[in-house]
Amino acid sequence: MTVMTDLTLPANIEKSAAKASDKLQKTKAGINSVILGQDKVVELAMNAILSGGHALLVGVPGLAKTLLVETIGTVMGLDGKRIQFTPDLMPADIIGSEVLEEGAKGKRSFRFIPGPVFCQLLMADEINRASPRTQSALLQAMQERFVTVAGVRHDLPAPFHVLATQNPIEQEGTYPLPEAQLDRFLFQINVGFPDLGTEKDILIATTGAAEAKATKVLTPKQLIDMQKLIRQLPVGEKVVDAILKLVRNARPDQTEIDSIRNSIAWGPGPRAGQALMLASRAKALIEGRLSPSIDDVLELAAPVLQHRMALTFAARADGQSISQTISALKDSIA
Repeated sequence: MTVMTDLTLPANIEKSAAKASDKLQKTKAGINSVILGQDKVVELAMNAILSGGHALLVGVPGLAKTLLVETIGTVMGLDGKRIQFTPDLMPADIIGSEVLEEGAKGKRSFRFIPGPVFCQLLMADEINRASPRTQSALLQAMQERFVTVAGVRHDLPAPFHVLATQNPIEQEGTYPLPEAQLDRFLFQINVGFPDLGTEKDILIATTGAAEAKATKVLTPKQLIDMQKLIRQLPVGEKVVDAILKLVRNARPDQTEIDSIRNSIAWGPGPRAGQALMLASRAKALIEGRLSPSIDDVLELAAPVLQHRMALTFAARADGQSISQTISALKDSIA
């Protein structure tokens, strides 16, 4: 990926960016008409898709996580499918399997039956209620955009994105996601309870005779074009340096911050820097700007880093949290 650190603009990018930004504002408004009081969550979910990545929505049941994914699929015009993750779910239930068929002349052959992963927007509902073995069935699909069954490659549709919902791991019947799985999510988006005013609006809006319905605003082709446009937006040298400093300081063997060196068991890999670079550009485009700022990087640090880091046992015993560690990282940049 080429980064234009001199902020040189390719031809016609200003016109394309202005048009895309206007379309994205309509997209956001369309989602917010159904999902009330979750502006930050909606923007982060949109950002993840615009960046070409996947997102993990974490929150207790009943916070409209599933409705959010369905609404995003409708507004962005994506072919969506849903998998309800349960303890008895098997990998073949996700990616598909081969069946043995007998032809008219008695010849037998295998035929591949695609699973629900063959879609443009996959909702992995309550992903941490399935076993780690089943969770790992998504690893290749999320990274490579294809699956391999019986040695044969099967390409997934484009675009392909996974929006997974997860209940807090303290709840009954949940399994922690493997580190390799977590790293494939561009963002971890924490979904909290609404404030009093918003909850009143939700109560009134969802118990009446009619509820708001999402309508299509984007097409898959427009989304792909925006994803390409984001990669053309220039990034300043100081922003690149801030991303590198933030990510490298989060690793215990590379950090310049003593408190982090002693409290982090493992830190983020290069995917974290890539995620920050793309997400910062996507945030700028959503807000109608042509180039990201250091403030964009700092604002996106938590959703990019929080699931890519782990505290040591001693740090957890002392009452430290990942959010405190990320705050210290951000302070080193400011």
